[in-house]
Amino acid sequence: MELLKEFLSENKNSDIFAIAQYIDTHIAANWQTLIQKNIDKLVDVFNRAGDMAYGMYLGWLFLPVHKQLKEAGLRPKPRFRGDFNISREWGTKEETDQQRWMWSTIESTEGESLGTIVTITFHDHTQFRVPQKPQIIALTQTSKEAVVEALSHRCADFKNALEFKIEYEEYLRSLESQG
Repeated sequence: MELLKEFLSENKNSDIFAIAQYIDTHIAANWQTLIQKNIDKLVDVFNRAGDMAYGMYLGWLFLPVHKQLKEAGLRPKPRFRGDFNISREWGTKEETDQQRWMWSTIESTEGESLGTIVTITFHDHTQFRVPQKPQIIALTQTSKEAVVEALSHRCADFKNALEFKIEYEEYLRSLESQG
């Protein structure tokens, strides 16, 4: 893996779009290999704990990126893959082709916000399966409201999906009303 500091200096550009390109290149080179190397462990975790297996997978996928960001004097807030509570998910009724959008703001060590990296994870709720490469979107917006607005303009499904926290609260209320 090329060092992020070198990549940014070679491109003479250290903006959020260059950082996103670096992360996307890392994902393209590693996303399938990581699954193949760890499929037994990931399937086992999925069978015992469901979607936590995707969190474990993404943690492994982004670990080298975190190291490179730190060495370049940058930090994601929150850590990649982002804040699950404000993420949004949608997909097929059968839940075999889902996507979850999460994001992290990239800051310099001086606290300057450079922009936001959005991670799109494609997954299946019926078995451990990542049907396509996770995608990265770079945004110059950094506040939650501005990021939500930008993503809502980009994707109607995102706009119509609820934040996980709200979706889960509604689910719990529906269980109470049934009981």
